Amino acid sequence: MEAFNLFRRGRKLPADRRPALERGERVLDWARVGDGDEIVVVTDRGLWLPGEAARLGWHEVHKAIWSGRDLAITPAEPVGERAGYRVVADGPVRTYLLVDPGDVPHQVRARVTRSVAYTAHHGLPDGGLRIAARQVRGVDGLTWTVRYDPGTPVDDPAVVAETDRLVAEALSGVDPDL
Repeated sequence: MEAFNLFRRGRKLPADRRPALERGERVLDWARVGDGDEIVVVTDRGLWLPGEAARLGWHEVHKAIWSGRDLAITPAEPVGERAGYRVVADGPVRTYLLVDPGDVPHQVRARVTRSVAYTAHHGLPDGGLRIAARQVRGVDGLTWTVRYDPGTPVDDPAVVAETDRLVAEALSGVDPDL
């Protein structure tokens, strides 16, 4: 039986299930995965997923989809560094059946959305890219990333030059599509 705390919303996470939180990190909600012992834990700093030794920060979640019973998380994995931004790609989708999800889906959506300060998609002759600026806890300013659409020739010098131009214009506050 799950423990409830009269003075807090939500369910109290059993002490033996608590991940290795950083100092000051707060648990917002949690949910059991399927009928097993694994859990998903939502904190103010990110998402603790079953089988992972570290938290996935909100800025590292590229996409989160709630089907009504399954929570599918697509992490953004770094694949390169360029001047002023990081190139990321979709990591493997991780799907978790949450039998009693509580507030987990809402918290995940709200926290991922809140981390995004800017996002724009741009078409290229042979593909496209999405530029995003995210707020990262403990980092001053915004962290900029680019995620290329599948099939985009990411190493083509013309694509790199156009990406650099689009990111520079986004950084300056100019809408490159006007």
